[in-house]
Amino acid sequence: MSKNKKYWKNIAELNSDNNDVFDKLQNKEFIQEIPVDEFLSDKDNLANSSTSRRDFLKYIGFSTAAATLAACEGPVVNSIPYVVQPKEIIPGVANFYATTVANGYDFANVLIKCREGRPIKIEKNKLAPDSKSANARVHASILDLYDNKRLAQPTKDNMPISWFGFEYETKSKLEEISKTDKKIILLTQTFASPSTRKLIEDFKSKYNNVNHITYDSFSESCALNAFQAKYGLRGLSNYDFSKSKVIVSIGADFLGDWQGGGFDCSYAKGRNPDNGIMSRHIQFESNMTLSGANADLRVPLKLDEQKLVLIEIYKSIVGKNINGQPAISLNKKTKKIVNDLVKEIKLGANGSVIISGIQEEWCQSLVLEINEKLNSYSYEPLKTILTKSSNDKEISNLISDMNDGSVGALIMAGINPMYSLPNYQKFKNGLSKVELSICFSMKSDETATISKYVAASNHYLESWGDFELVSGEFSLSQPTIKTLFDTKQFQDLLLLWCDNKQSFHDYIKNYWNKNIIDSGSWNKALHDGIYYKKSSRSNMFSKNILLPPTKNIYSSSNNDKSNLFELNIYPKTGMGDGQHANNPWLQEFPDPLTRATWDNYLTISEFDAKQLGLYLEPSTFFNQSSHNANGGLNGKYVKIKLGDKLLKAPVLIQPGQARGTVGLAIGYGRSMGVKSEMMIGVNAYNLYNNFNPVQKVELIPTDEIHEFALIQLQNTLMGRGDIVKETTLEEFNTKNVEVWNSQAVVSLNHKETPVSSPDVSLWQEFDRSIGHHFNLSIDLNACTGCGACIIACHAENNVPVVGKSEIRKSRDMHWLRIDRYYSSENSFMDDDKKKDDISGLGSSLTSFGELENPSENPQVVFQPIMCQHCNHAPCETVCPVAATSHGRQGQNHMAYNRCVGTRYCANNCPYKVRRFNWFLYNGNDEFDYHMNNDLGRMVINPDVTVRSRGVMEKCSFCIQNTQAVILKAKREGRAVSSGEFNDTCACASACSSGAMRFGDINEKDSKIAKLKNNKRAYHLLDAVGTKPNVVYQVKVRNTKKSV
Repeated sequence: MSKNKKYWKNIAELNSDNNDVFDKLQNKEFIQEIPVDEFLSDKDNLANSSTSRRDFLKYIGFSTAAATLAACEGPVVNSIPYVVQPKEIIPGVANFYATTVANGYDFANVLIKCREGRPIKIEKNKLAPDSKSANARVHASILDLYDNKRLAQPTKDNMPISWFGFEYETKSKLEEISKTDKKIILLTQTFASPSTRKLIEDFKSKYNNVNHITYDSFSESCALNAFQAKYGLRGLSNYDFSKSKVIVSIGADFLGDWQGGGFDCSYAKGRNPDNGIMSRHIQFESNMTLSGANADLRVPLKLDEQKLVLIEIYKSIVGKNINGQPAISLNKKTKKIVNDLVKEIKLGANGSVIISGIQEEWCQSLVLEINEKLNSYSYEPLKTILTKSSNDKEISNLISDMNDGSVGALIMAGINPMYSLPNYQKFKNGLSKVELSICFSMKSDETATISKYVAASNHYLESWGDFELVSGEFSLSQPTIKTLFDTKQFQDLLLLWCDNKQSFHDYIKNYWNKNIIDSGSWNKALHDGIYYKKSSRSNMFSKNILLPPTKNIYSSSNNDKSNLFELNIYPKTGMGDGQHANNPWLQEFPDPLTRATWDNYLTISEFDAKQLGLYLEPSTFFNQSSHNANGGLNGKYVKIKLGDKLLKAPVLIQPGQARGTVGLAIGYGRSMGVKSEMMIGVNAYNLYNNFNPVQKVELIPTDEIHEFALIQLQNTLMGRGDIVKETTLEEFNTKNVEVWNSQAVVSLNHKETPVSSPDVSLWQEFDRSIGHHFNLSIDLNACTGCGACIIACHAENNVPVVGKSEIRKSRDMHWLRIDRYYSSENSFMDDDKKKDDISGLGSSLTSFGELENPSENPQVVFQPIMCQHCNHAPCETVCPVAATSHGRQGQNHMAYNRCVGTRYCANNCPYKVRRFNWFLYNGNDEFDYHMNNDLGRMVINPDVTVRSRGVMEKCSFCIQNTQAVILKAKREGRAVSSGEFNDTCACASACSSGAMRFGDINEKDSKIAKLKNNKRAYHLLDAVGTKPNVVYQVKVRNTKKSV
């Protein structure tokens, strides 16, 4: 009977209507072998080749379940895989393509991992600069490709229209408007694209009265203006913090999204103390940020106090005075900090650097002049950042022109002003007076729904593009999959409107060959994804800045009313500017600091919350207040009043928040283009008046209660220094390792014996030096808490999204979490001392109770936690069905089809890293996320089992990747090469700061082997004797008693 079975390669073959197509493809499949070397080396041959389907798949990987037939045939002139595969494509073997993410907010050079034609994961492009590595949002952006809320075709008046009709009508209307005095406005994101810039110039030549305006939803206009005034180029200064001795940040979250982000890589390099030196970081800020959390010294200040600090540094370093009597002054403690800091800056000289996030042009000008005066090594204006270009005045003038009726056509691309403009109602009124409005959008969002025409746009993985993100650093984006829907990219329509019959691919290629490529070839640039060209500017002409008028130095919005608070509007690490609001990975992504998911909220200090009556007392056995019976955190609602605007938001107590200030994240409160489950939070853009992130607001308390969904409820370590070990740089350099990294000992025959000794083990020891043995190292000095590893783990291992209500019940499914701890005293060392000094029952009850509460301005530490893959794993011994067992290579295995869900393993795990599937999370309408529709499931990694209800799961050290390396070597008849296992684990691969390193410790002289034996290395809870295969590096702080 088995001989009569028929097998289908894909669903499309089941349709009898496709028989002729498949017969034709089958007959032409093996016509000829491909001359791979010749194909790749000869650009003319590559550009003109005609190939079969197999060749096409080999070089493109464009077939998908959603577009099988559309992907079967096509020219192979466009995409080149990052790694050239063997002549016969092997099912189960991934293809990689180099491309660039540039969505107007995030910019990164990455590799796209494709399986059988489906992009499923984003990886690091090791040829690209570290500063353009992928953050959490970039890693999650691959899920947007398979978003079933995407527009499938263009629309007119919110009704479908053909591309032929769209193109004909819009072109005719543009030509008509061009003959009048009305303006044609291109309002776009910052593309940072040389070819697009040239194409827009072509468009200006074709039509009259054309003006191009760029709009960044979260503005850096003041910094751009200051840089342009000083250097004559609209861009932002670059910084290399690996060269810094002293880093002073005044209101700049440079480890977050400040000026485009990407500075964490160089920062982490300068924070490695192994050679006895490391940078010192001082942070002045209002909100608690990632930068403040990683600082050696953090000083919470309001905006005007931050300006005073900047002025004092400017006067001391540059020697110029700024007149004016401020209404406030720094307190004695802050004055001493600033005076000592100035001495440090002068001592560090060109090893010092000053940065600021204050959105006022004169402040940014002072910063540029200070760094120039210091001749700072870290200050790199020649490597100008070109990913921001918005001008606030141009946006304001455009809205006025629209309402005056002087704009005839408005073409929008990559933006959503109806959501992100604070005066969106004026924009809407103006848009109704524009004759022709065209919106390029992937979704029917807030702006698309009120536009006359909507051009259904490509995802970046379906698009061509080129970019110059930093001066002289060029990159390319290429499609990794054929368009899933009937969509086109913005540049395709520009070419059509310009009567240019070229494809955008050809347009880019011609432009590069003429203007960019000096040596090498287009093929190599496309293969690598990047191209470096020596800048024609060997130096930059610097102009003297004009000091600001005295009256403009301090907050113009200052008000003597005591009930006004300083609102700081900021982008959240997970959600950014809000364009990913329909991405369930990012909605369930825990905020690194608050650990909250599925929400934005007003952060406030405990002191101010108590003053306003917004503080909920801790729950007791008899009374539920701050927490419910299931442990979920509660918070009160508050009304935020700014002029005639009123916004109601939940309040979350944030340790470290400066008194008199509050914080609110953008990116939430979406109402269109997202699923109902994602329509959460409040829209902070409504309060973003005049593009200023700092506003004076009135807070009106309410008695309404909001339910938060937090991943972590325990805020402090309570003096448990064995969980996060840390020391000072002075101790690290001067004292024996046993002082700051002592190993736990137990008593054996009345002698202290290290717990790692085989003599005190109940287990039979094995020789683990044979074969491979995998370890993961986590450097607490380099981990900034960014969370890119969490999203990478989700993508690689098909981790399900469970929703807010399940998270609130502590049923999250994250295989990897990043625990955040606050100090209860001024520092963690003070916590340890307080715990050690406890004596007697009364002291114990009082002190331990106090240690549960964070300090008003605490130290912060981040600690990534995943399955520790213990060699003496307590979970393995209690499983009654042997569903979890230990492998020879150091990995703790899970056999899902054996698991019966007793959860004994989770109860016995001291690290609490096992997750239980309480429900079936895929194909279940109760969990209507990406795993509940055919399109969303296309992102699933076929190498990893999708788990079912009642099964326990956890981190696997990405065993599918380590096995892929072994099988590849076996297939090629060789031993595994040196370094081939390095960072094959998804979290280590995604870690741009280098905090996580994965590899084979039996490989002599490997990075992981050195890290395991580093004097900073320790195991988490080593006293338990589990002998983990995850090793942590002691955190070292560069603190000084004088400051």
